[in-house]
Amino acid sequence: MTETVFTQALEAIPHVRSAEGEMLTKPFLDVCRLILPVIDKFGAAMAMVKSDVGGNITRLDARYESDPTGYLLLYDIVRKEVANGSPKNSQSCTNGLLWLTRAMDFLVELFRNLVEHPDWTMTQVSTEAYGVTLKKWHGWIASAAFTMAMKLTPERKKFMELLGDGNLTADINSFVSTFSPLLQENHEFLKSVGFDDLKAS
Repeated sequence: MTETVFTQALEAIPHVRSAEGEMLTKPFLDVCRLILPVIDKFGAAMAMVKSDVGGNITRLDARYESDPTGYLLLYDIVRKEVANGSPKNSQSCTNGLLWLTRAMDFLVELFRNLVEHPDWTMTQVSTEAYGVTLKKWHGWIASAAFTMAMKLTPERKKFMELLGDGNLTADINSFVSTFSPLLQENHEFLKSVGFDDLKAS
């Protein structure tokens, strides 16, 4: 069977929840990590996103590895920081989960645009996705840098070829439909503890 860059992530998503339906730390981070090769296909245009995503995965993974039993559930990392009064720290795992989720929102929206707007250029696909996800949380410097980076995206046909030879449209649709609810759950949880509306400093 021919694979796309989404194949492994699609295989991993069903394992993100526990039998009780709770979000598991390592499986969630593994799915995010499996999407990093997709970001690579953008080349220099997404260097900033890859660095941000990779850094937040590493931060959350390090916390998990410090106590795999205590941090088995993703939201327990946040709950402990809230109890300790440290979630607003820019280096907190709460902040890391928030920005990781937002970056994944951007990528999901970008993938959705690829399928729903076959006539759009990669710059249009990326810029529109940025506008409805990350832009409102960025200051003007980050926003300007991001907008400039979107102009460096590869040509659409070449990009699609880099994603794989399998049933790419089906894989993108499956990824968007199965991963989006997990991201929405993250937002709902972060909102419940008062940390879903933090802006970049």
